[in-house]
Amino acid sequence: MQSLGVVPRLFPEIVSGRKTSTIRWRERRMTPGPMMYVCDGDPALTALVLVTKVTTMRLREAARYLGREDDWPDAVMLEGMREHYPSISLDDEVEVVEHLTPAETSERALHPDRRNESP
Repeated sequence: MQSLGVVPRLFPEIVSGRKTSTIRWRERRMTPGPMMYVCDGDPALTALVLVTKVTTMRLREAARYLGREDDWPDAVMLEGMREHYPSISLDDEVEVVEHLTPAETSERALHPDRRNESP
């Protein structure tokens, strides 16, 4: 199963369902289907989500694409991304990975302890 690490401060946002996308640069390509988030601070903390769409675009386009341009003007977006990718620029191509919440994923019977149930 595909997986992605996530910094500890963002993990609760994923679990609660408030975070339903991630922006990645120069990492392994994600594909639609099940994906496990693993908390970088505690690998025992995981969250299963269903990736619904992966879109490649320039970083400068990602905030508008996700409807977050008011929250992430270019300077804020770049500062946040450089926390993880120090040499990234607004013109670099990134992957925007969109997914269901863990609860929505579980409802679709993709959670490992419910995989034999009908959706």
